[in-house]
Amino acid sequence: MLSVNTNIGAMVALQYLNATQRDLEMTQGHINSGLKVANAKDNGAVFAIAQNMRGNVAGYQAVSDSINRGVSTIDVAISAGQSISDLLNDLKGKALAGADASLDTASRNALNADFTALRDQITTIVQNASFNGTNMVDGTTANFQALASADGTKKITVAGQTMKLSGAIVTVKTTSTISTTAKASTMIAAINVSIQNVNAALAKMAAGSRKFSIQATFVGKLVDTLNAGIGNLVDADMAVESAKLQSLQVKQQLGIQALSIANSAPGITLSLFR
Repeated sequence: MLSVNTNIGAMVALQYLNATQRDLEMTQGHINSGLKVANAKDNGAVFAIAQNMRGNVAGYQAVSDSINRGVSTIDVAISAGQSISDLLNDLKGKALAGADASLDTASRNALNADFTALRDQITTIVQNASFNGTNMVDGTTANFQALASADGTKKITVAGQTMKLSGAIVTVKTTSTISTTAKASTMIAAINVSIQNVNAALAKMAAGSRKFSIQATFVGKLVDTLNAGIGNLVDADMAVESAKLQSLQVKQQLGIQALSIANSAPGITLSLFR
């Protein structure tokens, strides 16, 4: 039916053109953002899953930061322990030399001065072995904890080791000297015990550091896996989108032509009145 009031062909052509335009805008959005699911309107279910996974990734990034701080804290403590162990070895050498009864007064005084300087250096190291306000060798930190899970319920714990003078690990006292042969001889045994204790404490902290390193590696791999999973859900395949864009552009041009033809149809009625 020829009508100048209702052009069904034009309405149908316009519907198809509008649909093509919507698809074209969606495809252009995918190309611009690189995402096939950029918001909930694109695909509500997939967007919700991806958002949950992004939350897990953010949580594990916080876990990774906590573990890295833990590794640094323990590394500082281990470095301090190793320095203390080296100082104890030096103290042992001084004590052995001081146990020699043939030493004259000047030599013994010199050895004792070296001994007390090395002894006091242990205190300096202990006091300065802090990272981010945490000191694991001065007795102020019984246990150090770092996050191990994204929900914060699981933690990695490493025990602190008190390496101060006159303690259970370093039995050398803050007032120890080798000013006499007898004191030097007695000091050798105390230093030997201290060396064994410090090395045992270092082994414990090294085992704790290993736990942190293993967890850090695992968390890194887990974050990579989650990011890959998110990408599989929401990333756009650019090759597919490129082909789709070209197809839709052709459809758009054809739709415009079809609408133009449909709009010209009512003009045919003019020929009936000539």
